[in-house]
Amino acid sequence: MKTNTLGTTGLEISPIVFGGNVFGWTLDEAASFRMLDALIDHGFTTIDTADVYSAWGEGNSGGESETILGKWFAARPGLREKVTLFTKVGSDMGGPGEKGLSQAWISKAIDLSLERLKTDHVDLYFSHWPDDSVRHEETLGAYRDLLAAGKIRAIGASNYDYALLSSAQRVAKDHGLPAYQVLQPEYNLYDRDGFEGDLRAFCIAQNIGVVTYFSLAAGFLSGKYRRPEDLEGSKRGDMVRKYLNDRGLAVLQALDEVALAHNAKPAEVALAWLIAREGVSAPIASATSESQLASFVKAAELHLAEDEMNALTEAGAVEAAQ
Repeated sequence: MKTNTLGTTGLEISPIVFGGNVFGWTLDEAASFRMLDALIDHGFTTIDTADVYSAWGEGNSGGESETILGKWFAARPGLREKVTLFTKVGSDMGGPGEKGLSQAWISKAIDLSLERLKTDHVDLYFSHWPDDSVRHEETLGAYRDLLAAGKIRAIGASNYDYALLSSAQRVAKDHGLPAYQVLQPEYNLYDRDGFEGDLRAFCIAQNIGVVTYFSLAAGFLSGKYRRPEDLEGSKRGDMVRKYLNDRGLAVLQALDEVALAHNAKPAEVALAWLIAREGVSAPIASATSESQLASFVKAAELHLAEDEMNALTEAGAVEAAQ
């Protein structure tokens, strides 16, 4: 499978990054192992997780996803070297001082993540959420130390807006500190305004890699949810409900039309749009079945014509609701 280089990191990543939030949540350990084996069999070698995944699951406290990944690596000798691994720091892990982007917590959190992951390094380490109680100098200084120690290979920022990312980059330049090389924003055919505009332009100009999360809008872009009745009994109901409006339905109609022309599924087209979008390095997407994983292969190989890209882009534009 074709790979591409992620921004200035030098890391080779798959055209779709697998979202590890499902491990220890909607997939138990055995099912996670099967999914991970299938992932590799299909040629996908990039996995995104976080220390806090999947604390929201019943009986969980965080660290479940990393722990399952670590057990999988341990059971598959030599495989870690073939995987490009992302994880994150900053979410609340529940204990005193166990959140945010302070030097003290970052230096402790990375060791806890490495222990759970059963590896000596993470390829890409993200600031998961902004922390306005800590100066950029402290956070980037902590990352400088981890880079020097070989515990991480590159750094990224998740959920940073243009003002915050650009200020962090200025601090890095002014103080000789490592700069963020990757951004992880919420971005999909419907959720557009958080990334498009100044932030997207800045990432393109600075060659900052971009890996998008909520790439399928919590499953809405699969086309499964089209009426309020479709949400009954779904764990995603609260997240998807906001998309059931004129603009959301216009996006689904555009997806249906393009999907029909390619004998594809709406989700495959939605991912293909992201893959082809200027400024996006790769979307992050999760799967809980091998059939969903097979759709990733189709999406990665799907070529959308310029008029199809334009039709999808226009359908999802905020102006379409006006």
